[in-house]
Amino acid sequence: MIDSRTLVNPPDTDQTILATAKGTSFLAGGSFFEFAARFFIALLLARNLGAGDYGLYVLSISAASIFAGISLLGLDDAMVRYVAILSGRRDRGGVWGTIQIGLGVSVLAGLLMGAGLFILAQPIAQGLFHEPRLTPLLRLFAFVVPFLTVSNVLAGTIRGFRRMDYSAFAENVVMSLVRLVLVVVLSLVNGLSLYAAGVIFGISDVAASVTLIILLNKVFPLGEAFHKVPRRDLRAVFGFALPLWLSGVLRQFRRNIQTFILGTMAAASSIGVFAVANNVTLVGHVWLLSILVAVKPILAQLHDRRDRDGLAHLYATSTRWTFALNVPFFLFLVLYPNAILNVFGESFVAGTTVLVLLAFAELLNAGTGICGPMIDMTGHTRVKLANTALWTVLLIGGDALLIPRWGVVGAATASLIAIGTVNLVTVAEVWVLEGLLPYDRSFWKPAIAGSGALVAGLILQAWLPVGTHVLRAAGEAAFVAAVYGGLTLLLGLAPEDRLVIQRAWGRAWRVFARVRPTALARKRSG
Repeated sequence: MIDSRTLVNPPDTDQTILATAKGTSFLAGGSFFEFAARFFIALLLARNLGAGDYGLYVLSISAASIFAGISLLGLDDAMVRYVAILSGRRDRGGVWGTIQIGLGVSVLAGLLMGAGLFILAQPIAQGLFHEPRLTPLLRLFAFVVPFLTVSNVLAGTIRGFRRMDYSAFAENVVMSLVRLVLVVVLSLVNGLSLYAAGVIFGISDVAASVTLIILLNKVFPLGEAFHKVPRRDLRAVFGFALPLWLSGVLRQFRRNIQTFILGTMAAASSIGVFAVANNVTLVGHVWLLSILVAVKPILAQLHDRRDRDGLAHLYATSTRWTFALNVPFFLFLVLYPNAILNVFGESFVAGTTVLVLLAFAELLNAGTGICGPMIDMTGHTRVKLANTALWTVLLIGGDALLIPRWGVVGAATASLIAIGTVNLVTVAEVWVLEGLLPYDRSFWKPAIAGSGALVAGLILQAWLPVGTHVLRAAGEAAFVAAVYGGLTLLLGLAPEDRLVIQRAWGRAWRVFARVRPTALARKRSG
C-alpha cells in the first residue's frame, strides 16, 4: 500500500512555501499562548499548593508524560508521514486504515502503560522519591496516560492533513484554556488542592482529545469512512514508527540523565541555574519547533511525489527562516545575559556563561534548519535512531568529562558539542542520502544582518553598559532588533519572504476592510 508510488504533477512551489509559513504561524501563536497560560497556571498552583505539593504535582506530570511517551510507539510521527502521503494520493481507504492502526494501537498501549503506572505507583513514590504522598497522585495520573497517548496520535493525524491551525487550537489553546479557567475558578471558590489540580490536568487533556476528534471529523468525515474498506499496512507503519519511538525514548532518557549527572557531580544550585538558562533559550526555540512541525507533512508529500526541486527549495527556504528568526533571540541572550537572568533572582546571574553557551547551541540548531525532519520524512528512520544514539553518547560522555572540571558550565559545553556535532552530521547525511543541502545564496543575508546588529549592540554596550538593569537592557535590545530588521530590509528580502509578507498583508487588509464598515455603522447607530 505505502511503498507503491503514484506520480502526479508536483505542487506549486509558492503554495508549498505559503503552506509552511501559514502552519508555522499557527503553531508559533499557539505555543506563545500556551507559554502565557502556563505561567499563570504555575503561579496560581504554586501559591495555592506551596513548594512541596507543587513539586509532587510536577513529578506526577513528568511520570505520566514518560509512560505516555513509551506507549506512543512512534505512532504520532508515523501518522504525520503516512496520512500526508496517502491523503496526497487521495487514497481514502489507505488513510482510514492508517488512522485505525494509530488509534487502535495507541488506545491499547495507553491502557497497558496506564495500568503499569498504577501498579508501580508505590515503588516509584517510596523507592525512588521517598515520598509516600506521591503514591495516590501517581495512581490518579495513571488514568490520564491513555488520554495523553491518544491525544498525541490524534494531533499527529491532524498534522498529516496539514491542518496546523486545528492542531494548535486543540493542543495549545483548548487544553491551556480549560486548565487555566478551572484552576482560577477553584482557586477563587474553594481553594485548590493537590488532587484537584491533578483532576484538572486530566480534564484538560480529555477536552483537547475531544476537540481533536471533532476537528478530525471535519477534515476526514469519520461517519463516511466507516462505510469504506480500510487498507492497513502494519509492517510499513511500524517499520517507520519503531526506530522513531526508540529515538524518543533515548531523548527522554537524555533529558533526565543530564540533570541527574549535574546533581551528582556539581552543587545542587547548579541544577536550578541550568534549568532556568535552558528554559530561557526555549523562547527562541518556539519558531524553530513550529517550522519543524509544520514542514513535516509537506516534506513527506514532496518526497512521495519525487519532487526533488520542491524538496530542495523548501529545505533551503525553511532553513533560512529557522536561522533568521532565531538570530534576534541569540543577540538578546549574548548581549544581555546578566539582565535576563536577574529577572529570576540575583543568584541566577552566576549562570551568564551557561546562557551564552546554550544560546550558541540553539543558533547552531537553527542554522542547520530542518535537517532532522528531512531524515524522518524521507523514511530514513534508522539513521535518525543512530543520530539520537550519537547525541546521547556525546552528551553523557561530555557531562562525565566536563562537569567535574567546570560544573554547570561543563554541562552547557557538553550540550553545545553534542548539538553541533549531531546537526552537522545530519546535514551531511541528507546530502549523501538525498543529494540536498540546506543553504542557498540568500542564506548570507540574515548572517550579515545579524553580525551587523551584534556589532551595533556591542558598541552600544561599551557606551552605555546595562549590567543587570532589565529596563535599560530592554531598550537596547529594541535598538538591536531595529538594526537587525533594517539591515535585513537593506540587503533585500528573498522572493519567498516577500511572497509570505505580501500574502499576510493582503489578508490583514481584507479583514480590516470587512471590520471597518461594521465598526463605523455601529458608531453611527450609537
